[in-house]
Amino acid sequence: MLRIRLRHTGPVSCPDCGGTHLRNRDKRWRTPRHDSLGLRHCVLELETRKWRCKACGRTFWQRFPCILPCKRATEPFRKSVFVRHWDGVSRRRLGLREGIGSATVERWFLEFLERLNSERSSAPCPRVLGIDEHFFTRRHGYATTFCDLRKHNIYDVVLGRSEAALEAYLERLEGKNEVVLVCMDLASSYRALVHKHFPNARIVADRFHVIRIINHHFLACWRELDPRGSKSRGLLALLRRHRHNLRPDQAARLQAYLRAHPALDLIYRFKQRLCYLLLKKHRTKRQCAQLIPRFLRSVYQLRQAALPQLVALGDTLHSWAEEIAAMWRFTRNNGITEGFHTKMEVLQRQAYGFRNFKNYRLRVKIMCA
Repeated sequence: MLRIRLRHTGPVSCPDCGGTHLRNRDKRWRTPRHDSLGLRHCVLELETRKWRCKACGRTFWQRFPCILPCKRATEPFRKSVFVRHWDGVSRRRLGLREGIGSATVERWFLEFLERLNSERSSAPCPRVLGIDEHFFTRRHGYATTFCDLRKHNIYDVVLGRSEAALEAYLERLEGKNEVVLVCMDLASSYRALVHKHFPNARIVADRFHVIRIINHHFLACWRELDPRGSKSRGLLALLRRHRHNLRPDQAARLQAYLRAHPALDLIYRFKQRLCYLLLKKHRTKRQCAQLIPRFLRSVYQLRQAALPQLVALGDTLHSWAEEIAAMWRFTRNNGITEGFHTKMEVLQRQAYGFRNFKNYRLRVKIMCA
């Protein structure tokens, strides 16, 4: 261990009144930990004095730059521990390397996160907002993510996904009237909250979830029509793909199977036309006006079908018709939010799970910014 002894020779002033007419009352040595020099730990030995201000009568210990009051380590050393733990070095390994406890590493890390969060806490609600839920723990259930889709960062994370759980948070949210666009999956609870708390926002359905729910009902219908063939993993992979993603040999195999099942062939072709209709992007108002009758006609045909799965799909698309039609005009989607959910899962694995939602929310807001 390397020890460096220092004495302060500059002027000293009172922290309250700034007076320099002081009286020396006591003296002691402080030994704060400093940045390592190479592989050697470094400790500073500082001679500090106790002063009494003759102007205001306050008694104080002499302070040093880069050392906060009541701290036994300098700010450069604490920040280096924070940065290395951020970069992925575990608490235990970092504590053994620097000669400090793993709890100390965690405490310093949270202190710097709170410091960074306090600098961003006054940010208003983003104008383009993405809302989605993700699983937190078995005890607490799900949490709701609010993502800024324009700046590609997480705005906030709130525990719960029901209207009752999010009502109090949305009541005190600032800048709600400035939100112009909200992207979400087909969740009725979120739609009701947006209509209530974001009066000037337009809802856009997430294209991935719309296509997924169409495939889900189609595959359920396939299991009813052909229970034996639906167990084939090869056919399942072919029926899930779009036509343009099939190789010639795969397309030939699929056509041979569909020729043997005419009813399934009819439903498959209808599903492909509907998916290609919903995959259109960057359309003008005039082009959207031409696409809307085709979409409504497809929804009407689904609701008139004899199969329960197709009727349920038609009812879902009918209730979300306005939000789904907005996908052609607005290109925003929740892909950014889903990507951040993957990063949140990595944070949870690195920490071996979280018990305290406050610590989890703090890490997500800073590390996903």
